[in-house]
Amino acid sequence: MVERDKVGRFISHAVLLIGVLIVAFPVYLTIIAASHTAQDIVQAPMPLLPGGHFWDNIAGAWGGSGAQAGSKAPVARMMFVSLVTALVIAIAKIAISLLSAFAIVYFRFPFRMFFFWAIFVTLMLPVEVRISPTYKVVSDLGMLNSFAGLTIPLIASATATFLFRQFFLTVPDELVEAARIDGAGPMRFFKDVLVPLSSTSIAALFVIQFIYGWNQYLWPLLVTTDENMYPVVLGIQRMISGGDAQNEWNLIMATALMAMLPPAMVVIGMQKWFVKGLVDSEK
Repeated sequence: MVERDKVGRFISHAVLLIGVLIVAFPVYLTIIAASHTAQDIVQAPMPLLPGGHFWDNIAGAWGGSGAQAGSKAPVARMMFVSLVTALVIAIAKIAISLLSAFAIVYFRFPFRMFFFWAIFVTLMLPVEVRISPTYKVVSDLGMLNSFAGLTIPLIASATATFLFRQFFLTVPDELVEAARIDGAGPMRFFKDVLVPLSSTSIAALFVIQFIYGWNQYLWPLLVTTDENMYPVVLGIQRMISGGDAQNEWNLIMATALMAMLPPAMVVIGMQKWFVKGLVDSEK
């Protein structure tokens, strides 16, 4: 039995190690490519050991230098646009979803469940489905090439509203009665009781929505034509202009490496809260 356990542990660890290597190898290639010159990368075979130009390529991409075709928007600006977009989408989605779920659960008004199901049905209408009318509205309101145009059409979330509603339904009625006896109004009960109880769910949703906002590509592709409003994901695509000889792959890979860092930092920094928000049943 002990030997069988040892064999099972060895196999499981071997499978995990192989999985890690498969996932990590593209990241390793990105780091390697970001440390060489453009001429070194297009050679066959491509170098698999680090070069000596890593920080030069990072600095060149950060400042937007480059001599070939393609976008030369500074990565610093693109990272700023992506960061603002991701933060606004994540925070606004959570705030709107909290308030809408609070209203649906704790207020009695006509057609309450109708409005809830109307919100829920929008799960079948993502931005990709309603992209043409949404673009027309944004264009008519003059919000092209702006942070408002990048974020406002994406800040409503039926999923988050549904999750918060389900959580609010598990809050004991005794808490509501105790808050009412203490003289707490609806918004004070919301601020002092419901929001603290929802902290782990908020953290988990923040991680998910931040990554969702950071990785947006299709919508920014439509509403931005000015390089100063490119998010970093769109900027990477714009840097790829044609054949291998025309692309500065060292700068592209340096940009891709920098684009990986903020989502990774958010996941690592909020990992404890993220996992707790997904699996904790005693919130």
